[in-house]
Amino acid sequence: MKILHTSDWHLGQSFFNKSRKAEHQAFLDWLLDVIREQQVNAVIVAGDVFDTGAPPSYAREMYNRFVVEISQVDCTLVVLGGNHDSVAMLNESKQLLACLNTHVIADVSNEEGAEADQLIELKDQTGETGAIVCAIPFIRPRDVVASRAGESGVQKQQALGEAIEQHYHRIYQAAVALRESKHLQVPIIATGHLTALGVSQSESVRDIYIGSLDGFAADGFPPADYIALGHIHRPQKVAKSEHIRYSGSPIPLSFEELNTAKQVVLVEFESLPLFASAPVITPIDVPTFQQLAVIKSDLATIEQQLKSFEKVDAEQPVWLCVEVESQEFLADLPQRVQALTEGLAVEVLQLRRARNTSRQTLNQREQETLAELAPLDVFAKRLELESLEGEEDRARLERIQTRFRNVVAEVEDPNISSAEGERAL
Repeated sequence: MKILHTSDWHLGQSFFNKSRKAEHQAFLDWLLDVIREQQVNAVIVAGDVFDTGAPPSYAREMYNRFVVEISQVDCTLVVLGGNHDSVAMLNESKQLLACLNTHVIADVSNEEGAEADQLIELKDQTGETGAIVCAIPFIRPRDVVASRAGESGVQKQQALGEAIEQHYHRIYQAAVALRESKHLQVPIIATGHLTALGVSQSESVRDIYIGSLDGFAADGFPPADYIALGHIHRPQKVAKSEHIRYSGSPIPLSFEELNTAKQVVLVEFESLPLFASAPVITPIDVPTFQQLAVIKSDLATIEQQLKSFEKVDAEQPVWLCVEVESQEFLADLPQRVQALTEGLAVEVLQLRRARNTSRQTLNQREQETLAELAPLDVFAKRLELESLEGEEDRARLERIQTRFRNVVAEVEDPNISSAEGERAL
C-alpha cells in the first residue's frame, strides 16, 4: 500500500503581486508523474488546497483538472480542509468529486454518528481495503467546544486542546472498531491541519489558534500507524517521531523558505499481514519551478552578486529579495537598486533594509534633536525604516511623500494651495 502525503498547495497565491499559476501547474504535472512512476494508491492533501476562501477561477479549474487526471491513473485522492480553505467552497463539489474517487473532508462535526463521515477505506492495487484513514481536517474551535461565560484565556486554551485530543481519539477508536468488524489487518492513518508543539515555522505560516491554542501536544495524537499533517510549510518530523510528519508546502511561499528543500512524502506499508511493522517513509524532493533568491549585503557587494544572474534566461527571470545593509541615509534606495538590476533577467519583488541598519538609524535619531531637523528630514528618516515590497508599495510611498510635502507647504504658508505648495517644494 503506497500513500503520498502532501499539503499546503495554496493554489491561487499572489506572491508580491506575482501569480504562482505556472509553478503550481508544473508541480501538479510533476506530482502526477510521481504517482504513475511509484504506482501510488492514494494521495492525501492535508489542508490548505487554496490560498484564500475565494480563490481565483484559474485555481479552481486547476484543482478540478487535477481531480480528473488523478482519477484516470486509478489513485484515490483525499482532500482535507485547511484554515485557508472555505468549507462551503470545498463542499459545493464534494458529491460530484466523489464520483471521481476523491474524498473531500472540509470540516468536522461532533454530532452523533458523524465519525463515519471521517473514516475512509483506501483500496490497494487488488481493490481490497489497504488502509483506513481518520480524515481529520482543520478543527475550528466552534466545531468542538462551546464558549462558557467567565472562562479565562488559559481555561479556554486547555478546553480547546482537550476537545481536539478527544476528537482525534474518538475518530481513531471508530477506525479500530471498523477494522475489527470487517476482520481487516490494515494500518490506520490519521491526518490533521494544525500546529504541533516543537516544530519550526516560517513567516508565511499564519497562526491558526490565535488567543486559543498555540500548539497541540504530540502525545495527544492517537497511536495511528502514520499521521499526515499540514499547516507548517517546512517538512519535518514531530517530536522526533518518524511516523508523525509535516510534508511542507510544495513551493516556497516566502523568501524565508528558500533554505529548506521542498518535498512530498511517500509512505509504504508492507503487504498483509505485516502491516504492524513500521512503514517505509521516503521523502521525495520537489523540483524548483521558479527560481527565487535573497541577496543581503551593502550596495557594492550586491552589485557584484548580481553579476551571477547575467546568464539567466530572460524568459524565466529570477525573483529577488534584496536586503540592503547601509549606515547611510539612502532616500533613493529603490532607484539605486533598479539601476543595478538594469538589463538583468531578475525582478526585485521585495526590497528592504537590514534590521541592524534600522537599529543603528534609531540610535542615531536618539542623538539628534528635532531642532536640528526639518520636517521633511524627520519624515524621510521615519520612512527609511519601512520595508519596500514591490512596485505597488513604492508607488504608495511616492504618494505619501507627495501628500506630506503638500501638508508641510500649507502649514508653513496657509496662503498657498496644495498644488502651489507642491510646486514651491
